[in-house]
Amino acid sequence: MTTTRDVWARSSPDTRSDPSTKRWWHMPRGGVSRGRGQRLLTYAILTPIALVWIYPFLWMMSASVRPNGKVFAGLGLFPTKWFWNNYTEAWVDAEIGRYFINTVIVSVSGVAIVVFTTATMGYALGRYAFPGRKILFAALAALVFLPQGYTIIPIFDLITKLNLDGTLFGIILAESGQAHIIQLLLYAGYFRQLPKELEESATIDGAGFFTVFFRIFLPLAKPVTATVIILQFIASWNDFLLPLVLTLSQPELRTLAVAVYSFQGENFTNYAQMNAASTISLLPVIVVFLLLQRYFVEGIAGAVKQ
Repeated sequence: MTTTRDVWARSSPDTRSDPSTKRWWHMPRGGVSRGRGQRLLTYAILTPIALVWIYPFLWMMSASVRPNGKVFAGLGLFPTKWFWNNYTEAWVDAEIGRYFINTVIVSVSGVAIVVFTTATMGYALGRYAFPGRKILFAALAALVFLPQGYTIIPIFDLITKLNLDGTLFGIILAESGQAHIIQLLLYAGYFRQLPKELEESATIDGAGFFTVFFRIFLPLAKPVTATVIILQFIASWNDFLLPLVLTLSQPELRTLAVAVYSFQGENFTNYAQMNAASTISLLPVIVVFLLLQRYFVEGIAGAVKQ
């Protein structure tokens, strides 16, 4: 007598004999608990490390709401009394608002210029074969290790000869006119691994260099573009040496990095307001990174893919 169970057994594949099919009886004994234990061990190791890394930022925020005389009173993160006037005085009295606007103008303009220049150069280096390309790549990679201090004198001399010293445009040009090797290599590596058929089909349809670049390749490089935006924005926002040198004669054109340093006087340092200004200056960087972080790893991975 044929039962319903026999009919089901004949019409259904034996999932137990199929190695590609995962069921609970294929799972080794204690596998779930062992995996959970490994995750707990990973969290137990990484959590203290993360707290050590984030503690200076949390302490800076805590010090920004303390009176100046009690900034170094202890290592605790919760002051007994919160002095929010430090932010008001730093923003208004120390004119942090003006320096904040200057930094936004310099950083956003520098990001736009660097994205355009490094993307076009990276497209040419990554997609076109020409004599000496490997040598050029090696030279660009070697320039990564060149300290900024070695280039500050020729940059200042060039900006001065262009009569752009003491202007925001001079700072923008100095920030965006450098080599930016990392950004260039990221674009070159990403464009290099894209299929050649994309370019060939567009060329057959009559598309020129800039049409192929702006309509096809640049939209595909969105992860790299997000990565370049993060790197350049952080670099421009936190840069201290170039804005300091280029604004010596025009203090009203200072950026936030230079303005925070001005809280340190010869005989007195207002550490509370300095920490408040530092907190204000770091918030935009954190916001930009949080908005673009999902593209960051993808852009790095795509650029180094061969």
